[in-house]
Amino acid sequence: MRDEYLKAANKVITDPNILINVVSRRVKQLKNGMEPLVESLEKLEPEDIALREIIDGRISYELYAPEI
Repeated sequence: MRDEYLKAANKVITDPNILINVVSRRVKQLKNGMEPLVESLEKLEPEDIALREIIDGRISYELYAPEI
């Protein structure tokens, strides 16, 4: 995982726990065959692709709070 991507993505999603969850879910999707939402001239690992997608605003998240 590239440090510069991680730092930039952490500015978009400031909570580290949420960032980890978003990246891990997206990595699973990419490994299961989903197409990346960003293009790169270099070969990137799925984790770096997920971080780049977050940085570029291609991925968002929503917090779910169950009703009681």
